[in-house]
Amino acid sequence: MKTTLYFNHTRQRPDRAKIRMEWIQQVIDHPEKIVIQSDGRVRKWAKIAEENKYLRVILLEDGETVHNAFFDRSFREEKA
Repeated sequence: MKTTLYFNHTRQRPDRAKIRMEWIQQVIDHPEKIVIQSDGRVRKWAKIAEENKYLRVILLEDGETVHNAFFDRSFREEKA
């Protein structure tokens, strides 16, 4: 998995250190929602069952380099 220096730096924060790399890969591979930002970066969300929270992963424009990953407290499931 390719990552940015920013991602590597933020992984040292206590709230980010507990986010498992396999969870990040899960979000990349099986997102529940995808949004392309105006700068070309890709936001992906998926629920992490073990935490009962939604993880947001932000990828660079290449669609594969992880720039950021965090539990998104503001994410709401879309009702069908």
